[in-house]
Amino acid sequence: MSLDNNTMLSDIFDISEQLYREMSYTKGGDHSRIFEHLTNLGKTLAEADRASFWKWDKNNHTLWTTAATGAPRITIPDTTGLVGKALSEGKVLVTNDPYNNPYFNSDVDKKTGYVTKSILVMPVANIKGEFIGAYQVINKLTGDGKFDEKEDCKKLSLAAVICCLALESDVFLEESYTDKLTNLKNRMGFFADFNKTYNAIINDTNRKLSLFICDIDKFKLVNDTYGHNAGDEVLKHVANIMMENTSENDGMYRWGGEEFIMIMTDTDINECAEKAEKLRKIIEASDCVAEGNVIKHTMSFGVTQFDPAKTIEENISDADRKLYTAKESGRNRVIA
Repeated sequence: MSLDNNTMLSDIFDISEQLYREMSYTKGGDHSRIFEHLTNLGKTLAEADRASFWKWDKNNHTLWTTAATGAPRITIPDTTGLVGKALSEGKVLVTNDPYNNPYFNSDVDKKTGYVTKSILVMPVANIKGEFIGAYQVINKLTGDGKFDEKEDCKKLSLAAVICCLALESDVFLEESYTDKLTNLKNRMGFFADFNKTYNAIINDTNRKLSLFICDIDKFKLVNDTYGHNAGDEVLKHVANIMMENTSENDGMYRWGGEEFIMIMTDTDINECAEKAEKLRKIIEASDCVAEGNVIKHTMSFGVTQFDPAKTIEENISDADRKLYTAKESGRNRVIA
């Protein structure tokens, strides 16, 4: 075995040890670091200068990565680029002349001055044989600087298999946090996000956190009058309005039944109440068409600003009491 091979083997063992420690001792369900280690493993195995692992979000028709070596999160339409092409065709793509390839996007190179000379994209599938992501390695560092589809795929396959299993686990976890009807995160997703992100904001004296809890007024009457299918359409209609008016600093969740929660970072109670009032007016003015019926509906809101001295459950109870007051005082209103 040559010195170069010994060096590579040592690098692989180092990455494997980092991966083991990350999976064994890191709490909170965040897989981003795991994908970062797996991406570095693929880059080492393929002897590439750069690498990225892309997740295929079929619901939103996007490809995204937080595991591109030397880059932050990147999101692109799933119909673009060499990664999109490889996934749509379900096969490995290799180009050793990317600037003359119609599917190569040279915008990043133009902005950074990086010169891409060779690319290999390898789709990865789940246990059902469905493609869910892709490895991309850039610029072969050895030999003639060109990727060989057969040999480099053989080298990359180890990392690809592990990455696929990790991604499938990540997708399963994500699905368990998602309400199937509305595509909003559910109560489990709320608490997962709270432990991961929001808890730290509450404990930061320089930041504020607020939320409102809301529900659809007289929702049982909708089900009784128009049927449960129509009721489902109303829930989806409300969820869509909520999502359309959710910024990157907001988190929207289906709390259960006809109840929803929005949590807003760096927002005080007055700003949160303004958002709730805006949504109340939009929903009141909107029509939900279900099975040929135009269904009018309203919502009531309870708003609170997080008190760090209270538990998450106590803070939610504060908002819930205000929601109850909104219901008892006539519905279709915001109580802060």
